Amino acid sequence: MAAPSGRKYSKYDKSYQARPEQVKKRVARNAARRLMIKKHSKAALKGKDVDHKRGTEAGNGTSNLKIMSRSKNRSKK
Repeated sequence: MAAPSGRKYSKYDKSYQARPEQVKKRVARNAARRLMIKKHSKAALKGKDVDHKRGTEAGNGTSNLKIMSRSKNRSKK
């Protein structure tokens, strides 16, 4: 089990993250990362994010995924 990060989550944040639709989205994002690790190795993803080109709703097909720097991916609109 991972050590606590030290971040304090509000009661709202905890309940929001526990909603079934948010859990489903998180599971899909984690599955995409595992898929890219299997395809490219863990070293290739170190310090990077897995980007969904057409959004997470388009699925985790390899044509919808790419490796991108964290700063570029998180600054996308």
